[in-house]
Amino acid sequence: MTDTPLSPAEFEHALRAKGAYYHVHHPYHVAMYEGRASREQIQGWVANRFYYQVNIPLKDAAILANCPDRDVRRQWLQRLLDHDGAPGQEGGIEAWLRLGQAVGLDPEQLRSQELVLPGVRFAVDAYVNFARRACWQEAASSSLTELFAPHIHQSRLDAWPRHYPWIDPAGYQYFRNRLSQARRDVEHGLAITLQHYRTREGQERMLDILQFKLDILWTMLDAMTMAYELDRPPYHSVTTQRAWHRGVTP
Repeated sequence: MTDTPLSPAEFEHALRAKGAYYHVHHPYHVAMYEGRASREQIQGWVANRFYYQVNIPLKDAAILANCPDRDVRRQWLQRLLDHDGAPGQEGGIEAWLRLGQAVGLDPEQLRSQELVLPGVRFAVDAYVNFARRACWQEAASSSLTELFAPHIHQSRLDAWPRHYPWIDPAGYQYFRNRLSQARRDVEHGLAITLQHYRTREGQERMLDILQFKLDILWTMLDAMTMAYELDRPPYHSVTTQRAWHRGVTP
C-alpha cells in the first residue's frame, strides 16, 4: 500500500464508494422495498430497529463525553435532541413508537424489547461499545453511514404506502424527519472526517471503521432474515418460545 494520502476529494469518493455495502442492498430490505415482505417481517424489522433507535442517543452521548472540543459538542448535541427530543418536544424515539403502532405493534411491547433478537442486540451493543472506547473522532466518523441514509428513507416513503396500504401513513413521520436531519448530520460528520484523517494509514483505518458500521447494519438484517423469513429464530430447534435474553427495559 502506498503511503501517499488521498486528496480530500479522493478520500470522500472512497467513503461514498462504501455505499455498495449499505443495507439498502440486503435481500430483506429489497423485499420490503419491492412489496414482498409479510406483515410479520415488517413488524419484526420495526421492533428490532427500535433497539437501534434507543441506542443512538447513547452512542452520541459517548462521543460527547469523549470530545474536548466545545464547538463540536454544540453541534453534535443536536443529534441527541433529534432522537430523545427537547423538553416539551417529541423526538425520533417517539416517532418510531408511532411507526410501531402504524404497523400494529403495541408501544409497550416495543419498549419491553421482548422482540429484539440476540443477533440484533449484539450488533447494536458492539456499536455503542465502540463509540465509548474509541477516540471521539473515530466514533463520530463511524456515523458516516448517514452518507447513504437519505436514499433509504426516501425509498421507504416512495414504496411502502404503495405496497402496504394496511400501514397507517401517520407512522411515516420518522422517515420524513430524517431526510433533512441526515443530510445535516452528513455535512458535519464528513467535515470532521476529512479534517482528521490526513495520513494514508488514518484514511485506511477510517474506511475499515465505516465497513465495521456497515457490517453492523447488515448483520442486523441477517438475524431478521433467519427469524422472520426462514422461520429459524434463536432456539427454533428446541422451543417455540422466545427463550433469549431480553435485556433491560429502557
